[in-house]
Amino acid sequence: MAIHPTASVDAKAQLAADVEVGPWCTVGPGVTLSEGVRLVSHVVVQQDTTVGARTVIHPFAVIGGDPQHNGYKGEPVTLEIGSDNAIREHCTFNRGTPQGAGVTRVGSHSLFMSGAHVGHDAV
Repeated sequence: MAIHPTASVDAKAQLAADVEVGPWCTVGPGVTLSEGVRLVSHVVVQQDTTVGARTVIHPFAVIGGDPQHNGYKGEPVTLEIGSDNAIREHCTFNRGTPQGAGVTRVGSHSLFMSGAHVGHDAV
């Protein structure tokens, strides 16, 4: 596991042995980074998020943020990202809402180009 000295990884995060966490990245509580995941630099994975194997997340992406929903009151909700994805610069992926089963799910083998947004409850 390679964690850059400027990165911050919460003690409640789970990282596979070969994960790479680049400069100025933040990995929050309840985050699971599977084998081969690479956070290039300046990536934020906020909380309660699973990132599938060999997914690469590029600079300034914000993953696992609170759902952008007026009804969200801090309930436990999650984000699940499949394997072999490329998430490019400035993408945002939000966790689900209780009204939408509490989870946002992203499949595998996808390219999310710069600035893409995956909103709460997407499947």
